[in-house]
Amino acid sequence: MTKYSTDQRKKILNFFSTHPHEIFSARQIFDMLDDSHISISTIYRNLSELEKAGKITRCNKAGTREAFFKYTHLEECKHCIHLSCKKCGKIFHMDKAQSDDLISKTAQNEQFFIEQTDSVLYGVCGNCQHCK
Repeated sequence: MTKYSTDQRKKILNFFSTHPHEIFSARQIFDMLDDSHISISTIYRNLSELEKAGKITRCNKAGTREAFFKYTHLEECKHCIHLSCKKCGKIFHMDKAQSDDLISKTAQNEQFFIEQTDSVLYGVCGNCQHCK
């Protein structure tokens, strides 16, 4: 790998680390890193590599088929279920006790084992519920 692409990957990873509780499409990242002179194809290539490395996770957003990505390299993100607001796009960590209870009950009642690190539940956050 060339030093240039390593610098680009660092810029993308730094972008995610400064926005740890948000999700972004490749296009949004490209637009926000506009002054970094990183091409959209480089963004896609690096997103793929960062996903393979376990530093980001691909997720979907209700109502769109576009892929979105969230930063999961933080220790607090590695073993929790995330909650994503369909209106504002903010990501929250589910309370660990509630998450453990959901996983346990689902495994027991449905014989289905939830993968915590890759799980995102979609709904509407409290702030958006009150803003109509």
